[in-house]
Amino acid sequence: MVEATPSKPYGGLTSHFNIVEANMQARREEIKEALVAGESLMCLTSFPRLGCEDFTDPPTKPNPHKGALCSLFFPDEAVYGNHPRFKTLARNIRERRGKKVIINIPIYKDANTRSPFVEDLTSLGDDGQGAKAALPDHIYMDAMGFGMGCCCLQVTFQACNIRESRVLYDQLAPICPIMMALSAASPVQRGYLSERDCRWDIVSASVDDRTNQELGFEPLVDDRFRINKSRYDTIDSYLSPEGEKFNDLDVVYDRDVYQQLRDAGIDHLLAQHVAHLFIRDPISLFSEKLHLNNEEDTDHFENIQSTNWQSMRFKPPPPNSSIGWRVEFRPMEVQLTEFENAAFVVFVVLLTRVILSYQLNFLIPVSKVDENHKEAQKKDAVRGSTFWFRRDVMTCDSPPEAACMKCKASDQSEYMKMTINEIINGKDSGFPGLVPLIKKFLSSVDVDVDTQCTIQQYLGLMQRRASGELMTTARWIREYIHNHPMYRQDSVVSQQINYDLLNTADKIQTGDLLCPELLGSFQSKTKDDIPNAIQKAENCYDHVNSGGQLEDCYSHLNCVEGES
Repeated sequence: MVEATPSKPYGGLTSHFNIVEANMQARREEIKEALVAGESLMCLTSFPRLGCEDFTDPPTKPNPHKGALCSLFFPDEAVYGNHPRFKTLARNIRERRGKKVIINIPIYKDANTRSPFVEDLTSLGDDGQGAKAALPDHIYMDAMGFGMGCCCLQVTFQACNIRESRVLYDQLAPICPIMMALSAASPVQRGYLSERDCRWDIVSASVDDRTNQELGFEPLVDDRFRINKSRYDTIDSYLSPEGEKFNDLDVVYDRDVYQQLRDAGIDHLLAQHVAHLFIRDPISLFSEKLHLNNEEDTDHFENIQSTNWQSMRFKPPPPNSSIGWRVEFRPMEVQLTEFENAAFVVFVVLLTRVILSYQLNFLIPVSKVDENHKEAQKKDAVRGSTFWFRRDVMTCDSPPEAACMKCKASDQSEYMKMTINEIINGKDSGFPGLVPLIKKFLSSVDVDVDTQCTIQQYLGLMQRRASGELMTTARWIREYIHNHPMYRQDSVVSQQINYDLLNTADKIQTGDLLCPELLGSFQSKTKDDIPNAIQKAENCYDHVNSGGQLEDCYSHLNCVEGES
């Protein structure tokens, strides 16, 4: 699993939407330089046979009784060893909870799948702990690597001030499960087809360091809190005043930390949020970071903050830096191609612009957001599930140009069940749809022709994925496996099926194979080679920042032939 980020943040111009894809491609090319012949960089949310007997090169054998993981399936050799953080995290999570992590994902029951599906773990060296933890008809996993070996697509936005960052944190939280379902890309775990299309619950269980007392299985004696969620999970509360009435969960927080913050003038909602983070212990700490000047250094805070992996992350400015208040959007699964990944990123960024410009309100009870998160992970949730969503997203502060898109439904309850298609594309005489709202916003701002071309391609992909006309990555993977001549309708994804699947995916991501069922006829709009595309947008940004006109930049940006 390789994490790649832009070398610096994108600028604030709409023309920067035109370089997201090129920047992603540049990062891919940089990583590819480190590969040798026969190796390929795969943009996958999860490797389908992660944890199988043959998934490492060279082959390695797990040791369930020794090492950092003590896993039946996942050898320590598969954990990056040149930095102490990763094995330390894995070992500390296991030791803190007093046992290995327990991950159970329901198996997809095909015509020839064993029923009940129960694996014999004794041949792998199980001492009885695995057999006790594994549920019938579930795919059992027992190591942090199954979660943190997944990939995802995350986006961080900088707000203009703390209030705006709190608004974005709250308004994007109900969008998290919608985008997770739309980006679903991980239907296979440990060589078996599952009933889930997303990674979320796997990652959540893989880093769950709660003890039996914190889980509520035993009375609180040594521990301080009963904790309802893993360190990796959905948010527990909104942060803006508008969201407070929708905070319907019992938030567990450290009362001493809360009081310290309140005494320092921090309001209730933000103090509660930070105090909630501090119900967790540190799970990785470097000795040289033990003794710091907390007046000048925030490493002790970041140690806790960075190991609370929630669906949204509220990020205060670092000290002695020009970086401002930021919000991180974390639920999306990674897609096969840069085009798809850029489409998801641009869609979410445009949505933030619409939220702020139109003063939209997506708030629903936090418990309903949690319910949506569970629903979003189910097989083919885009076509088969409905989600709680706010019926009327306009507010009294929405501008006149947006008011015409106000919901006209007679039932005035605040939220209702909708399909992904209705949420993204809208419904007749009802919810306007997120893409139509974005298009309405774009019609009122200055966007050059080439960037409009790019954005329309991205929005078209999102609309057709939402309608089911185009497949999610998860659905495409399932159909490929089902149609493979070696698949026996037994839920098993063999080494040969996996190899053929990845070869096909590799050809799609390199452009050597067209995949209209996944991508339609959409394609990248930027003709420039990667460095030139990025440099032109940077030059344009610098030109406008120094007092030049945006129109001067248009001649530097080119549409494909035949487009106005």
